[in-house]
Amino acid sequence: MPSPVDSRYVDLVRLLHRYGRSDLVSGAQLDEFSVDDPGPGTGDPISGDTETAEQFAADLERMGPTFIKLGQLLSTRFDLLPAAYTTALARLQDTVEPIPFAEVREVVESELEASIGERFSDFSVDPLASASIGQVHAATLRNGHEVVVKVQRPGVRETIRDDMEVLTRLATVVDKRTEAGRQFGFGQLLAQFRRSVAGELDYRREAKNLVTFAELTAECDRLLVPQPVLEYTTSRLLTMDRVEGRKITDIGRLGLMDIDARPIVEQLFQAYLRMILDHGVLHADPHPGNLLLTDDGRLALLDFGMTASVPPRVQDQVVKLLLAISDGDGEETAAILAAMGHPIEGYDAAAFRDDVTHLVSEAVASGADLQVGTVLVDLSRLSGVHGLRPPAEMSMIGKAMLNLDQATSHLDPTFAPAQCIRDNVSQIFASRLKATPGGLLSAAIEAKDFTAQLPKRANRILDAMAAGEFRLRVDAIDEQRLHLVLQRTANRLTLGLVIAATLIGAALMMRVPSSWTLLGYPGIAIVFFLLAAVAGIALAVWIITTDRKVAQTDQSHRGGRG
Repeated sequence: MPSPVDSRYVDLVRLLHRYGRSDLVSGAQLDEFSVDDPGPGTGDPISGDTETAEQFAADLERMGPTFIKLGQLLSTRFDLLPAAYTTALARLQDTVEPIPFAEVREVVESELEASIGERFSDFSVDPLASASIGQVHAATLRNGHEVVVKVQRPGVRETIRDDMEVLTRLATVVDKRTEAGRQFGFGQLLAQFRRSVAGELDYRREAKNLVTFAELTAECDRLLVPQPVLEYTTSRLLTMDRVEGRKITDIGRLGLMDIDARPIVEQLFQAYLRMILDHGVLHADPHPGNLLLTDDGRLALLDFGMTASVPPRVQDQVVKLLLAISDGDGEETAAILAAMGHPIEGYDAAAFRDDVTHLVSEAVASGADLQVGTVLVDLSRLSGVHGLRPPAEMSMIGKAMLNLDQATSHLDPTFAPAQCIRDNVSQIFASRLKATPGGLLSAAIEAKDFTAQLPKRANRILDAMAAGEFRLRVDAIDEQRLHLVLQRTANRLTLGLVIAATLIGAALMMRVPSSWTLLGYPGIAIVFFLLAAVAGIALAVWIITTDRKVAQTDQSHRGGRG
């Protein structure tokens, strides 16, 4: 009977076969798990067929929480998958059958070390929502505070841990043994996925995210972030304020006419721009379903389980990128993307620059209808097409901005995101030029060290120059490898000359009479002919085998660097 781990391997291999990546299976030498299950994409690379993409998303959904989350992450990788796949994966419904209330009670009472009746005056038996990792119940604390309680499913951590073990082993083998693995770096993608899932499994981290985002939106009177009740929050239990409202996707055009949506939309857009580009914090999933319109006219932001940090280097590049897009400068946009990304085999800089310039020109021509989220997504997709791997944060920012565009256009169709970006990005860029106290202190320490060390180092340089011992070494080439290549070349030339001299000597000896003959020719001449022939064959075999080994070694080194 196969173990659960082996069953997962079989499921993964079946998935690869079905959707046209049997090259990964054969290249990684996983054929012992091969299954005879032809599917819609067998033998062909992943295509942009919508029906196949929807089936792929459904298969991931059936495989459980790990693969649902993996699909949600892949929906942001516009550089790896066709548009049909990213669209289908973005619609993945993380809804499953609810767990029995007896199991919910067991988790709650185990985490709080008390009965539900001791901690809550009311606790709804029926869940408000049920997902693959946890489900949400309405409740009321003993002091009358209305809350919602997110309860983690029993055993979900163990399931995800086992799935991650299988995925890690598979990614390691694929990256090492297949060309696609070396090109796309599945191990790196999986490491990003592991961090994301680990964050979602620890509800204390989501509670910290709620506090952080509430602080970042404190100046926005039209935005609301529910706060956690920390005394009732653990790694498997999250208790937070209950917010009454309607999802904005449930509000039609007539309902929106009674709402002053412009201030809400402006604050929402400004807040997210500053979160990403100034504070380096990204709410990775601000889709319209996670936005509630409250009865007092505020917009509540929900579900902060999936967040990411944006490094300062990427922040600066994205600020410059947004400015270049808003100015319609396609060549500068291409240059910034090239500096951000990692070129892989087949990267064509000229073709990439031309396509980016055309894309930006068309986007700017749309005027007020320009949606930067769509442009960023298209730029990520173009990068993948031309062999340029963008940083993972770039794709996530594009996905977040795309969701934000959808939310703002639903609330206020007349809102112009491009103008808002131009107004805010310039201010953000100016604020990033200001020196912080910490930065000034760090610069002062560096200047102090430089000033203290400069006289000593200058004296050493001048003394070495005066004594004629000054040396300048530049590591421009691999000297050891060059020496080895020259030595091998010299050895081959020498052996070739020796063999040639032996053949010429044997030919001259043919004219010398001899009492010892072979096949009617002087015996000593025939012996030297045979020695020269054997040596020539041996030299040819040696050259072929050594060159092949060197080529394989160089290829593996290039793959490792990619």
